Amino acid sequence: MFLPHGGRFLYRIGHNLKNAEPVKVQVDGFPSDQYNTTLEEINAIVYPKYMSITKDQVIKIIESYQNDPQQLVAVLLDIQKVSGKNYVDKKWAELASAVLNIPLSKVFDILTFYAMFSTNPRGEYVIEICSSTPCHFTGGKETVRWFESAAGIKMGETTADGKISLAYSSCFGACDIAPAVKIGDDVFGNLTEEKVKILIDCCRENAYERKEFQSLCQN
Repeated sequence: MFLPHGGRFLYRIGHNLKNAEPVKVQVDGFPSDQYNTTLEEINAIVYPKYMSITKDQVIKIIESYQNDPQQLVAVLLDIQKVSGKNYVDKKWAELASAVLNIPLSKVFDILTFYAMFSTNPRGEYVIEICSSTPCHFTGGKETVRWFESAAGIKMGETTADGKISLAYSSCFGACDIAPAVKIGDDVFGNLTEEKVKILIDCCRENAYERKEFQSLCQN
């Protein structure tokens, strides 16, 4: 199976590999004889955690989308994914603007409009807590208190180990299971204090394959 450098496609493939047979990962410039079954293992090969992303890496990301200005959001998502700190640095926003021939103001419009983006360093796991009206009336404030207590930080902060950030989010379409939160591409609803503790524990231990976590994905 060939996995292109596009972060979204890579994530989707990796996410579907849970509890699946090992697959061969073949990516330009990386070993082709390694077998992986988890997203974390695949990303460790394709997108290693660089101390800081380089200009060449950013350009390769842009080129993987054929330098298409229409793919700006996808480009920024991939830059954020490989930053190591879940954010888009100003200098990479400027580089994307120049290469894609898009006004810098438009790039920052995207970065500041969508809650999924950040221009400041964040934790490895960004826990987005829905602040919409349905969530508010179904225990939103209590949910915030649970997460702040379990993570030991306040909303908008990041844990000292750089693992977890707490952030508010606009509605992400999970009103039927409110109160809900979003971590990456995963949405968790019908939250209880015990579920919140499990989520925080799994994030701290990079334990997304734990049975407790998998059961939360299904509820």
